[in-house]
Amino acid sequence: MPFTPEQFTEMSEKLGTVKEEIGKFIVGQQEAVEFSLYSILAGGHALLEGLPGLGKTMLIRTISEVLDLSFSRIQFTPDLMPADITGTSILERNEEGMQRFVFKEGPIFCQMVLADEINRATPKTQSALLEAMGEQTVTVLGETRKMARPFFVLATQNPIEMEGTYPLPEAQMDRFLCKILLPYPEKAELKEIMLRTTGPTNVAIQKVMNTQEIVMAQEMVKEVVIADDMIDYAVDVVATTHNKSETTDEWSKYVQYGSGPRGLQSIIRLAKARALMAGRFHVSIADIKTVAKPALRHRILINYEGEAEGVDVDGLISKLLEEVRQGASVR
Repeated sequence: MPFTPEQFTEMSEKLGTVKEEIGKFIVGQQEAVEFSLYSILAGGHALLEGLPGLGKTMLIRTISEVLDLSFSRIQFTPDLMPADITGTSILERNEEGMQRFVFKEGPIFCQMVLADEINRATPKTQSALLEAMGEQTVTVLGETRKMARPFFVLATQNPIEMEGTYPLPEAQMDRFLCKILLPYPEKAELKEIMLRTTGPTNVAIQKVMNTQEIVMAQEMVKEVVIADDMIDYAVDVVATTHNKSETTDEWSKYVQYGSGPRGLQSIIRLAKARALMAGRFHVSIADIKTVAKPALRHRILINYEGEAEGVDVDGLISKLLEEVRQGASVR
């Protein structure tokens, strides 16, 4: 059912209120807040990379409170088993003394799930989470159960202390809609964090949206218009990562593998979500450029030469965007 312009405008204003409410508690980290919301609106999942203590848990908990969604946190450790995530069937005795198997849901059966330090669990345990992300279902003992809607996973990984960890393979990282980097806060932000967390006043978080409104917003994102020229631009951006010609730009020699079709899908979905939050009913070039780095940074694999020279993936994407912009691709 098509939505009216008034409904789009009302939803955009409400999403703006959501962002303002989150900002009452979370200091700075604008990219993390925005792209977490974009991912939720686009119906995808996000991978967050940052050092300990930068507020990853509080970010996702605050978003869940503002959106009035159920929240769970899973601390990934080497001894974590798949059943600790999905749940398992246990034998129980009823009032008549009969025994039967009863399924006890795991923490994955929440609308918002924080998978903390996902790279510290074994690949078998990681795959249990990734199955739920990709299929929106969990199968235990041959019985398939559907996930809650909306269902959003924010997985975090620590860029340091990589010894003894199990980094996600490229094929599994590709299932995340975007990869968000969490930088150190600025001096002014550090002071504000101290005032908010160590002072006598507690910040009250108001619920702005509910499940029904979020599902409606996800449907609205699908109806945001994108012109053929914008699609062609996004296609050119992704296709340029595959270019192995000797006559191409200098940066291409550092790329071992480029982005696949999921990278293009992620750019379009995130761009549509950004347009809706900005109060527009169509995708612009600025939308595509803004979402390109989070959508592609975990989908471009730097080769050995690039790693030896300290090549930065975000820098490569910036050069790629400049190259496509200067070309004749955008008509």
